[in-house]
Amino acid sequence: MDHEHYIVDSNLQDLRIDKYLHMLIPQSSRAFIQKLLKEEKILVNGKSVKSSYKVQENDSINVTVPEPVTARIEPEKMDIDILYEDDDFLIVNKPKNLVVHPAPGHYSGTLVNGLMEHCKDHLSNINGVLRPGIVHRIDKDTTGTLIVCKNDFSHNFIAKQLKDHTITRKYIGITEGVIKDDEGVIDAPIGRHPIKRMEMSINNEHGKHAVTHYKVLRRLKQYTLAEFQLETGRTHQIRVHMASINHPLLGDEIYNHHPSKFHLQGQCLHAQTIGFIHPSTKQYVEFEAPIPEYMRHLLDILA
Repeated sequence: MDHEHYIVDSNLQDLRIDKYLHMLIPQSSRAFIQKLLKEEKILVNGKSVKSSYKVQENDSINVTVPEPVTARIEPEKMDIDILYEDDDFLIVNKPKNLVVHPAPGHYSGTLVNGLMEHCKDHLSNINGVLRPGIVHRIDKDTTGTLIVCKNDFSHNFIAKQLKDHTITRKYIGITEGVIKDDEGVIDAPIGRHPIKRMEMSINNEHGKHAVTHYKVLRRLKQYTLAEFQLETGRTHQIRVHMASINHPLLGDEIYNHHPSKFHLQGQCLHAQTIGFIHPSTKQYVEFEAPIPEYMRHLLDILA
């Protein structure tokens, strides 16, 4: 058993307890936390509460997490948009609202489940049973190119390029406001937000080096279509960097504080291009995912 203890800070009071704990323990899904609440493994001031309970300042919360059970991830038939495939890797065009890999309490309906059905036993094992084949990730609501490795050699070969920041990664996205400069560079360290633990932020003291290049592709009436090229790959990097210069991504439910009137499903961000040295041929290869239909439609509206 693993035991955790939290005291609620005043600026986080009135949050639902399942949301509060998910912020503090982001590796656990809200469904998993709700399960612990039902099993009375989470006590507030010594008493069990429902998931709808709103935490109050100085609440004492004790969480008992059972010993982990070896996860059994099942293959699932899924319509996967594969842009390229050979014996070493696949390039997948990930749609919106698709989680890349399972996590505690959420073991089905992810891209990995679909990949296990498609690839059978031909996925790298380096990242364990929850993330076979996954060498990098993109957010649930970000669309576009994703590398999936079929064997450990290709996984290590491509992972080294990611670590060395030699992989080409270009995104396109729609930002709030009209960006004045035609292009620019944001060089600002990113780390965990000091208070909102499920968020990232510019963190000059404890953050990691992060660099994003941006270029205006099209100026719209109140928005901008821009290209972003990553030198580094920090969590939520583009989203945090663009919000830091007052041009958050349209639809971003975390870093954009202007409610969207377009009923969007998360941030307007698309991983359009990815390029790297092929593990077998040692030649540079590059792949591009077409702009998703929702973004094309939105650009027509915003023009």
